[in-house]
Amino acid sequence: MLYYYHIFLFTILNLTYGQETPYTLVSRVGWRARLATQTQPLKLPVQIVVVHNTATSSCLDQESCSSMMRKIQKHHMDVKGWWDIGYSFCIGGQGDVYEGRGWKYMGAHALRFNEYSVGIALIGSWTVELPTKEQLDTLKIIIDHGVKQGHIDPDYLLVGHRDIRDTHCPGDTLQAEISQWPHYYLNYRGNGTIQL
Repeated sequence: MLYYYHIFLFTILNLTYGQETPYTLVSRVGWRARLATQTQPLKLPVQIVVVHNTATSSCLDQESCSSMMRKIQKHHMDVKGWWDIGYSFCIGGQGDVYEGRGWKYMGAHALRFNEYSVGIALIGSWTVELPTKEQLDTLKIIIDHGVKQGHIDPDYLLVGHRDIRDTHCPGDTLQAEISQWPHYYLNYRGNGTIQL
């Protein structure tokens, strides 16, 4: 019953604000997010899309993914001391998108690059296995939608978190996957550097 209520609420919110998305978007209200303690506007369009994993277990339905979002937000706010969940969006195993800081507000996912980027995390730990096909397909769709809506620069660079920080994120298998995509920065600019 709660699942259908969230879908209904999502539909009403989208109709109210005139937003249409080519993916299922679970709003902050839908996954029962805490209020951010502070926000900072993000200057759009961003130049970089940073791909992350959440280094957690994966989830395959809205109930378990919403629970995971709340756990991630609690860790980011109560342990790390951030204003909110760090990611712009997260993608669950079924391909649904969970709104984090969204398109409007700067994230806390890639130190020194936050003001130029959105951070999209695929819920799970992708060191051995690939994310689901639905997650990978939705990642492509949300990036394309972001470009079409003016949130992401058409000439954007795609990076894994490890490309800009000393980290294992987004996991070996996910990193290998995105490194084959057209906008991946080593393929797209060819010089191995990110220039802003």
